[in-house]
Amino acid sequence: MKRTLLSLTLSFSLAALTFGADEKKSVVLIAGRPSHGPGQHEHNAGVQLLAKCLKDSAAPVDVKVHLNAEWPSPEEMAKADTILIYSDGGGGHPALQGDHLAQLGKEMKRGAGFVCLHYAVEVPITPGGPEFTDWLGGYFEPNWSVNPHWDADFKELPKHAISNGVKPFTTNDEWYFHMRFRKDMKGVSPILSAIAPDSTMSRSDGPHSGNPAVREDVKNKVPQHTAWAVEREDGGRGFGFSGGHYHKGWSNDDQRKLVLNAILWSAKAAVPAEGVTSKVTEEDMKTNLDPKPGQGLPVKAPK
Repeated sequence: MKRTLLSLTLSFSLAALTFGADEKKSVVLIAGRPSHGPGQHEHNAGVQLLAKCLKDSAAPVDVKVHLNAEWPSPEEMAKADTILIYSDGGGGHPALQGDHLAQLGKEMKRGAGFVCLHYAVEVPITPGGPEFTDWLGGYFEPNWSVNPHWDADFKELPKHAISNGVKPFTTNDEWYFHMRFRKDMKGVSPILSAIAPDSTMSRSDGPHSGNPAVREDVKNKVPQHTAWAVEREDGGRGFGFSGGHYHKGWSNDDQRKLVLNAILWSAKAAVPAEGVTSKVTEEDMKTNLDPKPGQGLPVKAPK
């Protein structure tokens, strides 16, 4: 018993040394409904894994999780220091349902943070485009941005709180790129950038597959930004991350750390110099997966 208490005391002491005595920030994580095949677009499992990692790291945050596109109450939104959405996008984006865009606008105006992962960075040109350009710094614009699967080699990272402790890494994912960013990249800092190979342009032109502008960039080896941060005029912060198609990506320590750092940064919590440290097991990666055909789980309707 004494050994257990000593271990807990040491853990809390280490956490205090790492994060200091900052007041807890309110973090709201919204997961979209199940979609795609096994191990893909695992919004519910992904959000819960990130929440677990934040809790285990003893980061100074109070995390609220909403699954299957459940929308937080206005009262909860009003207290949020940052709001994260990991979901399908386009016209079915949770932010575009009902009056959700107006609700988000109210919270952004007071300086709340905003984070979108993978497909959640895509909204129509209108509604959504102007708002996401402002709140997030940029977004996936149909007929401008593209969504190929490729090996993105992030050889170096910028000096930024979000990249604290993150080492260069390479993963295969549906890394979107050629985002529609703010004019002159005002307030926007690229976080992950890589040279897209010619193979990313193997498809014909289409809303998500290609267009003359992106083909020219790829031909000229222009670095493509797949994750970025913005500091807004309203005092809020935004972070867009185009990876996350494959659930297995969250087992990559550097990818996971980058996003955990970004959640803290967007909430205006201090990010440790070594970044948010977390560990996930094989069992953690299997926990909370949606019951999809081929997933190896009982198939049942989501709650």
